[in-house]
Amino acid sequence: MEPDSALLSAAIAVRGAEPGAAAGGVGVPSPIDSDTPTADIRIGYARCSPLGQELDSQLDALASKNIPRDKIFAEKISTRVRVRPAFEAALSAAREIKAHAPHCRVILTVYEMKRFGRDTAELTALADHLSAHGLVLEMLAGPLAGMYDPSGHGRLLFAFFAAMAETERENIRESTLEGLDAAARKGKHGGRPPVITEDMLHTVLRRRALGETVEQIQPDLIIPTGKRKGQSPSVASIYRALAEHAKREAYPEAVEQAHADFATLHTDGALPEPRTEAGAPATR
Repeated sequence: MEPDSALLSAAIAVRGAEPGAAAGGVGVPSPIDSDTPTADIRIGYARCSPLGQELDSQLDALASKNIPRDKIFAEKISTRVRVRPAFEAALSAAREIKAHAPHCRVILTVYEMKRFGRDTAELTALADHLSAHGLVLEMLAGPLAGMYDPSGHGRLLFAFFAAMAETERENIRESTLEGLDAAARKGKHGGRPPVITEDMLHTVLRRRALGETVEQIQPDLIIPTGKRKGQSPSVASIYRALAEHAKREAYPEAVEQAHADFATLHTDGALPEPRTEAGAPATR
């Protein structure tokens, strides 16, 4: 039996065996003595892109921490995919072990931060999850290599994630509000610039999910209106639209708040009158 497995089995035995319980019965779990020494139990997670990357170096690094292979969860999947089965399984295993062995330190170990998620929103959600379940985060490489316990010194990192998320939410709210205001000044309704329509965006998202690159998709997209009608949008325009979409998906409440603020300003008469073709304010 692997060392971690032995620790877990011993912990479960201490909690599940009650002196004097009937044979074959389940006794009331005994309380853990506060002097019981703690032990580290690691759960490893490895991830790479399905396009030309390998997991070997990450798996070797996790193995060097004496993590049994059956406690390493690995997958080849893009961070664009919101639900990652192996990642969810790793979190589930860590929660289960912590529930059975609360006196042990259960550590979620990954090679580097970018293996967890693609943006601050995901990292903040992970930090909240680990904190709620008393799990420790460990990164083996990168600028933040080290171990972060949300109940100890690691709370500074988790607080940093939370602060960054709040900043990003405010930036999205502000930029959305500015866009709505700019559209109102021109006598237009708010929304995505016409060069990338919602239909075009959905096409890009669907085909990227099937493995195509933006460069492969771009020639098939046709701008339906405006000065560039009939032409294909630039690759840069597509990437900008994807970045905007990703942020709004990550922080939908920030976009909703911006629209609510805009509506309030409109009701209070704090918005400028839209401009006419001749440049004079239009009559509402």
